[in-house]
Amino acid sequence: MGEEAPAILKALRARRSIRVFKPEPVPREFITEVLDAARWAPSAHNAQPWRFVVITNDAVKRELAMKMAEAWRHDLSSDGVPEQRIKELTEASVRRFTSAPVLVLVCLTMKDMHSYPDERRRRAEHVMAVQSVAAAIQNMLLAAHALGLGACWFCAPLFCPDVVKNVLRLPSDLEPQALITLGFPAEEPKPPPRKPLSEVVRWNYWEEKEG
Repeated sequence: MGEEAPAILKALRARRSIRVFKPEPVPREFITEVLDAARWAPSAHNAQPWRFVVITNDAVKRELAMKMAEAWRHDLSSDGVPEQRIKELTEASVRRFTSAPVLVLVCLTMKDMHSYPDERRRRAEHVMAVQSVAAAIQNMLLAAHALGLGACWFCAPLFCPDVVKNVLRLPSDLEPQALITLGFPAEEPKPPPRKPLSEVVRWNYWEEKEG
């Protein structure tokens, strides 16, 4: 086992989702390092279907957070959630995104992916692009951890893509996938529980264990 392997494995286990940040700004070179790590993720056909919008302007962060909260409020209301609970959830969401020093919107584009005449293969190709973008996000989270930054992966844009596209003036081919919050951590979360390998792994065939 190479000398780097233990360090990589340690980082994988030590990384945490950070939701509370110090107010100090993140140096631009740190943000660039995180984005460059994303660029080196594997992708289907090496199409690199990821695109990123870095948001550091407080006014833009607030507009995005407020418009997303409005969309969520509508969904929660349709679900019959009590008004007080809706208020608590949406206000917490706005605080979460406006208090992070940096937001990175991660988008997907099918521009350089393969094109097929049938729906089955088009659907598979889109899933391949989603998987590629997810790999880039994981690289971002690990790079942030290595730099002493905290980060958290939020999928909220999936529930209001048109809102996100309008606020951030995205071109038509970009599909919002996730918001990554970045900053210097102001919390130390405990390790989250993980299912044992015996529950999620089978060898050669998937057969439920007896007993």
